Amino acid sequence: MEGNTFFTPQEHEQLITLYKRLLQLSKDTLQKDDCRKLKAHLVNVMQGGSIPRNVFGMNPIIKDMQTAMIVAEEIGMRRASILGIMLHESVKYGLCTLESVEREYGSDVAGIIRGLVRINDLYAKSPTIESENFRNLLLSFAEDMRVILIIIADRVNLMRQIKDSENNEARLEVANEAAYLYAPLAHKLGLYKLKSELEDLSLKYTQHDIYYHIKDKLNATKAARDRYIEAFIEPVKRKLEESGLKFHIKGRTKSIHSIYQKMKKQGCPFEGVYDLFAIRVILDSPEDKEKQECWQVYSIVTDMYLPNPKRLRDWLSVPKSNGYESLHITVMGPEGKWVEVQIRTERMDEIAEKGLAAHWRYKGVKGESGLDEWLNSIRETLENADSDIEAMDQFKLDLYKEEVFVFTPKGDLYKLPQGATVLDFAFTIHTNIGCHCIGAKVNGKNAQVRQPLVSGDQVEIMTSSTQTPKQDWLNFVTTSKARTKIRQALKEMAAKQTQFARETLERKFKNRKIEYDEAILMRLIKKLGYKTVTDFYRSISDESLDINTLIDRYVEMQRKETEQREEVSYRSAEGFNIQQATDVKDYFKDDVLVIDQNLKGIDFNLAKCCNPIYGDEVFGFVTISGGIKIHRCDCPNAKEMRARFPYRIVRARWAGKSQGKQYPIRLRVVGHDDIGIVTNITSIINKETNILLRSISIDSNDGLFSGMLTVMVDDNTKLEALIKKIKTVKGVKQVSRG
Repeated sequence: MEGNTFFTPQEHEQLITLYKRLLQLSKDTLQKDDCRKLKAHLVNVMQGGSIPRNVFGMNPIIKDMQTAMIVAEEIGMRRASILGIMLHESVKYGLCTLESVEREYGSDVAGIIRGLVRINDLYAKSPTIESENFRNLLLSFAEDMRVILIIIADRVNLMRQIKDSENNEARLEVANEAAYLYAPLAHKLGLYKLKSELEDLSLKYTQHDIYYHIKDKLNATKAARDRYIEAFIEPVKRKLEESGLKFHIKGRTKSIHSIYQKMKKQGCPFEGVYDLFAIRVILDSPEDKEKQECWQVYSIVTDMYLPNPKRLRDWLSVPKSNGYESLHITVMGPEGKWVEVQIRTERMDEIAEKGLAAHWRYKGVKGESGLDEWLNSIRETLENADSDIEAMDQFKLDLYKEEVFVFTPKGDLYKLPQGATVLDFAFTIHTNIGCHCIGAKVNGKNAQVRQPLVSGDQVEIMTSSTQTPKQDWLNFVTTSKARTKIRQALKEMAAKQTQFARETLERKFKNRKIEYDEAILMRLIKKLGYKTVTDFYRSISDESLDINTLIDRYVEMQRKETEQREEVSYRSAEGFNIQQATDVKDYFKDDVLVIDQNLKGIDFNLAKCCNPIYGDEVFGFVTISGGIKIHRCDCPNAKEMRARFPYRIVRARWAGKSQGKQYPIRLRVVGHDDIGIVTNITSIINKETNILLRSISIDSNDGLFSGMLTVMVDDNTKLEALIKKIKTVKGVKQVSRG
């Protein structure tokens, strides 16, 4: 890109406005000469014009400046983060080096740039992270908390700017990633305002009609809602003023995404959601009187309006791990409507709005240890996860979980995710205690290792020196630390068992003076039906496989293979053919599905939920076991898979020509209850070449019949032609793929 075209005239004006605003926001944090050096650097970049635009055509300098403003204004980050954002693209594209940045601006700025460049490289090929890169992404997050915050800000900025983009596919991918990764991350770090914005924008781009339906309903009911809020607040305000408290009150409508989730959960329309808004009382209290005055407000509000005791949330006594402090109550307001009231101080509100993480390192705000533990758990999960998919699944599970608070007999307090069990608690205390845990006393009563804990439980762990971790423990533990440590212990135990079984087997071979051939043994293991060598050796160590019988089978197999080799060596060349080579060639010829760019020969299965056939638009879904399932793009489960697990989706397409392979397809036919219709349908199918009717079942009710047919077809072209013909049968009302 030439220097004079690096900015359009509109972008040039935008740049000047953004630059002035950024300087205003960051002037207290920047050092002497930072502005002069940064300005000179930006001029150099503009003249060089060598930093490319992204897939949405956004100008890189303006995009970074917008992100820096979010970081400064909405998160409250300081000098190193702002400079790191503005300089990282230049380091990535070789306009300056990390060493020169470190000399000019310090090691703190260089450290942030190192993390940002690494993450940008992961996004180089695609607007979203691909599954094999998740481990590297999470590792970058785990190294420096500030890098996570900057990337969240960058994604918020991207989501704001792409509303008019014509690249719908990339926008949809970015929106899905924002919903499943960055919104939960923002939630975990206490950035609730940005989290709500990411969720709302994601809903807007992925489910446009639902978003605007709720938005229009909110706009239509705004006047009535404002009147209700005013009627609720007025008497509360008078009472608080009479008590001499300094405060302000505001009503806040809940986010569109939050309302949509309530509609789904409660199975009701917009009108059925009762808590569309929350009232927030924010006190101007000295720190030593914060709790006292919050509970004073609680007393005043609950004296005026009937509280729902089941909906009390006390994060004053025990703040969340991310430092969130507040008192939430739900009361019966005028007209018999439930209203949520949040009570907090100015300090608590700032942490709730901007997120604790921006200043937890150097302000000593509560919750530091909680986030430190979380970062450590990420590292442990990554080190021990068997795959990137597994790491991502566990990481996602940890993000949105609420917390429970439990105590040791000595009164020490521990925070665990909701649903955590006795065993999770044991591993939280110490790995060794977890591995030997046999149960606990919960509030003085005996409890099993799988019992879930609730807030306020007092837990005394019981151990036994003979206890060892079990495979089924993984089915009920919820914390990543417990999962990681159990997997580690199971692997170590399996390795010891395997080594012991191997040595036993080799000793038996030696005693019976039998030649040990690894290749023959591997073929025998496969023939015996074992999926892995570890399973084979485990069956020897637990004596489910008799070692002497095994050796007899080995000897027999060795004898047969020796005889076959001798027979082949004396065969005449006259009868030799290259049938095997043809088979291999045909195998690849038959493989007409191309998965993820140009990869062929990958093992895959066709999904039974939608039965794709040659010619259908399809995609691949990576399963937990690592195999790939092929689904139709219009599969009933496709929307859910793309929304919840987009990092498991891989591209797939049919290539070449159909090789005559037939696929079972279910057709649902609805029509008038007349035996003649069934006869006509089966007659049409029987007349078609290369289409076979495998089964048919008929149900009739109130003069209509519903038939389920299974037919074998080559591709979707022939299937569509068949469907059209069946629809022409008199009395048939509907034909669809089952």
